[in-house]
Amino acid sequence: MAQDSAAKFDASRAGEYARQSRIALAGYDACHELSACLLSATLGAGKPARVLVVGAGGTAGEIIAAARLEPEWSFVAVDPSPPMLDLARMHLIEAGLSDRVETVLGAVCDLEPSPSFDAAIMIGVLHHLQGDAAKRDILEQIAMRLQPAAPLVVAGNYRAYASQPLFMAAWAARWRMNGSGPDEVRAKMSRILQGAEPPPSEEAVISLLAEAGFEDPVRFFASLFWGAWLARRIAATP
Repeated sequence: MAQDSAAKFDASRAGEYARQSRIALAGYDACHELSACLLSATLGAGKPARVLVVGAGGTAGEIIAAARLEPEWSFVAVDPSPPMLDLARMHLIEAGLSDRVETVLGAVCDLEPSPSFDAAIMIGVLHHLQGDAAKRDILEQIAMRLQPAAPLVVAGNYRAYASQPLFMAAWAARWRMNGSGPDEVRAKMSRILQGAEPPPSEEAVISLLAEAGFEDPVRFFASLFWGAWLARRIAATP
C-alpha cells in the first residue's frame, strides 16, 4: 500500500506539490501551524519530545512549524516516495532544521515497533489509502509506536467527493481564482480525485481512530472536504 501511494507522488507531482497543496487546501499553512500549537498545548510548552511524522514528504510544513515553536522537539519523518522525501529534506535544510530530523524512506511499519514517540502527526495521508483496512492499519502502526496517552494529529479529506457537488464546484473555483483555465481546472480536479478514497464522514474517521487505539478525538480545523483532529493514544490500563 505504501508503494501504491508513493507511485502517485512521482517527480513531476513532487515538483508542483507546494503550489498545488496550497490551492487545493485553503488554509494549508494554518492547518500545519494549528497542528503544532495543539501538540504543544497537549505536551506542555518547552518540554523535550520525540515526534513521529507520517507522510512527511513535500513541504515539510508540519515539521517546520512544530520545530520553530518547540526547539526541544526532535522528529522522525517517514515517507514512501523518494522525490517527496527529497523535497522535504531540501526544505528542512533551507530552514536550518535538518539536524533535528531523521528522515526514513519507507513506511511506519519499517520503524522499530516500540512506544518510543511522545506524539505523532499524519497530514494528507489517510484519503490516499484504499479501503478501511489500510486506513486502520496505518493508524494501528502509529499507535503501536506512541507512549500511552500520547497525542496524534491526523488531517486529510473526509466525505465522499461525489456527495458534495457544491464543495466540488468551490474546489474548482479555487483553481480559477489562482489563474487556471478550464482545461487546467479539469486536469487538476482529475488528479486530485485519482485514486483518492476519503473516509465517508467524520464519524468514520472517529471510528477508525477508536478501532486503532485512540480516544477523545476533537476536530480543530476544517476546509471544504478537509478536516484535522487531535486524538490520544489510549492510556495503558493499571
